Amino acid sequence: MAQNTKAKTVKKKKKGKVVLTKGVVYISSTYNNTIVSIGDKEGNIFSWASAGRVGFKGPKKSTPFAASQVVRSMEEFIKSSGLKEIDVFVKGVGLGREAAIRAFSGLGVQIASIYDRTPIPHNGPRQKKPRRV
Repeated sequence: MAQNTKAKTVKKKKKGKVVLTKGVVYISSTYNNTIVSIGDKEGNIFSWASAGRVGFKGPKKSTPFAASQVVRSMEEFIKSSGLKEIDVFVKGVGLGREAAIRAFSGLGVQIASIYDRTPIPHNGPRQKKPRRV
Protein backbone atom coordinates (compact mmCIF):
# COMPACT_ATOMS: atom_id res chain seq x y z
CA MET A 1 0.00 0.00 0.00
CA ALA A 2 1.18 3.49 -0.78
CA GLN A 3 1.41 5.91 2.09
CA ASN A 4 0.31 9.50 1.87
CA THR A 5 3.50 11.54 2.20
CA LYS A 6 1.96 14.99 2.11
CA ALA A 7 2.85 16.99 5.20
CA LYS A 8 0.00 18.80 6.85
CA THR A 9 0.58 22.25 8.21
CA VAL A 10 -1.19 22.86 11.47
CA LYS A 11 -1.87 26.44 12.49
CA LYS A 12 -1.48 27.11 16.17
CA LYS A 13 -3.86 29.45 17.91
CA LYS A 14 -2.16 32.57 19.14
CA LYS A 15 -2.41 32.92 22.89
CA GLY A 16 -3.91 36.14 24.13
CA LYS A 17 -2.31 38.18 26.87
CA VAL A 18 -3.43 37.04 30.30
CA VAL A 19 -4.43 39.72 32.80
CA LEU A 20 -4.53 38.57 36.43
CA THR A 21 -4.48 40.82 39.45
CA LYS A 22 -5.40 38.16 42.01
CA GLY A 23 -4.38 34.59 41.38
CA VAL A 24 -3.93 31.18 42.94
CA VAL A 25 -0.56 29.42 43.21
CA TYR A 26 -0.31 25.65 43.62
CA ILE A 27 3.01 24.33 44.95
CA SER A 28 3.52 20.58 44.81
CA SER A 29 6.71 19.70 46.65
CA THR A 30 7.69 16.04 46.79
CA TYR A 31 10.91 14.28 47.74
CA ASN A 32 11.87 14.21 44.04
CA ASN A 33 10.62 17.44 42.45
CA THR A 34 8.93 20.80 42.95
CA ILE A 35 6.12 21.91 40.63
CA VAL A 36 4.60 25.41 40.75
CA SER A 37 1.41 26.40 38.88
CA ILE A 38 -0.32 29.79 38.62
CA GLY A 39 -4.04 29.99 37.91
CA ASP A 40 -7.18 31.95 38.61
CA LYS A 41 -9.97 31.41 41.14
CA GLU A 42 -11.92 29.17 38.73
CA GLY A 43 -9.02 26.70 38.53
CA ASN A 44 -7.71 27.56 35.05
CA ILE A 45 -3.91 27.17 34.95
CA PHE A 46 -2.08 29.86 32.97
CA SER A 47 1.56 29.12 33.73
CA TRP A 48 3.56 26.33 35.33
CA ALA A 49 7.16 25.37 35.90
CA SER A 50 9.05 22.55 37.58
CA ALA A 51 12.60 21.97 38.71
CA GLY A 52 13.14 19.55 35.84
CA ARG A 53 11.86 22.08 33.31
CA VAL A 54 14.24 24.73 34.68
CA GLY A 55 17.21 22.40 34.13
CA PHE A 56 17.86 20.53 37.36
CA LYS A 57 18.42 16.78 37.22
CA GLY A 58 18.44 13.98 39.74
CA PRO A 59 18.49 14.73 43.46
CA LYS A 60 19.10 18.45 42.86
CA LYS A 61 15.44 18.86 41.77
CA SER A 62 14.15 18.56 45.32
CA THR A 63 16.39 21.23 46.87
CA PRO A 64 15.17 24.60 48.19
CA PHE A 65 17.45 26.38 45.70
CA ALA A 66 15.74 24.59 42.81
CA ALA A 67 12.33 25.64 44.15
CA SER A 68 13.38 29.29 44.28
CA GLN A 69 14.72 29.05 40.71
CA VAL A 70 11.38 27.60 39.56
CA VAL A 71 9.60 30.69 40.88
CA ARG A 72 12.23 32.98 39.33
CA SER A 73 11.59 31.35 35.95
CA MET A 74 7.94 32.43 36.23
CA GLU A 75 8.91 36.05 36.93
CA GLU A 76 8.28 37.16 33.33
CA PHE A 77 4.71 35.82 33.39
CA ILE A 78 4.05 37.45 36.76
CA LYS A 79 5.24 40.86 35.53
CA SER A 80 3.38 40.69 32.20
CA SER A 81 0.08 39.53 33.70
CA GLY A 82 0.10 42.16 36.46
CA LEU A 83 -0.22 39.64 39.30
CA LYS A 84 -0.32 41.51 42.63
CA GLU A 85 -1.95 39.19 45.18
CA ILE A 86 -1.94 35.39 45.47
CA ASP A 87 -3.43 32.60 47.55
CA VAL A 88 -0.94 29.75 47.99
CA PHE A 89 -1.94 26.08 48.17
CA VAL A 90 0.96 23.87 49.28
CA LYS A 91 0.90 20.11 48.84
CA GLY A 92 3.63 17.66 49.78
CA VAL A 93 6.43 17.24 52.27
CA GLY A 94 9.48 18.19 50.18
CA LEU A 95 12.18 20.71 50.99
CA GLY A 96 10.98 23.28 48.45
CA ARG A 97 7.78 24.27 50.27
CA GLU A 98 9.01 27.30 52.19
CA ALA A 99 11.62 28.28 49.61
CA ALA A 100 9.00 28.67 46.87
CA ILE A 101 6.77 30.81 49.10
CA ARG A 102 9.72 33.02 50.08
CA ALA A 103 10.66 33.41 46.41
CA PHE A 104 7.14 34.66 45.59
CA SER A 105 7.33 37.25 48.35
CA GLY A 106 10.77 38.24 47.04
CA LEU A 107 9.23 39.04 43.66
CA GLY A 108 6.98 41.63 45.27
CA VAL A 109 3.77 39.60 45.14
CA GLN A 110 1.54 39.96 48.19
CA ILE A 111 0.58 36.62 49.74
CA ALA A 112 -3.01 36.79 51.01
CA SER A 113 -3.22 33.29 52.49
CA ILE A 114 -1.34 29.99 52.67
CA TYR A 115 -3.24 26.68 52.75
CA ASP A 116 -1.62 23.31 53.42
CA ARG A 117 -3.32 20.62 51.33
CA THR A 118 -0.93 17.77 52.15
CA PRO A 119 -2.91 14.51 52.28
CA ILE A 120 -2.93 12.88 55.71
CA PRO A 121 -3.73 9.18 56.17
CA HIS A 122 -6.56 8.65 58.66
CA ASN A 123 -6.06 4.94 59.24
CA GLY A 124 -2.70 4.14 57.67
CA PRO A 125 -1.70 0.95 55.87
CA ARG A 126 -3.08 -2.47 56.69
CA GLN A 127 -1.63 -3.94 59.86
CA LYS A 128 0.49 -7.05 59.92
CA LYS A 129 -1.13 -10.36 60.71
CA PRO A 130 -0.69 -11.47 64.34
CA ARG A 131 2.29 -13.74 64.90
CA ARG A 132 1.46 -17.43 65.36
CA VAL A 133 3.56 -19.27 67.92
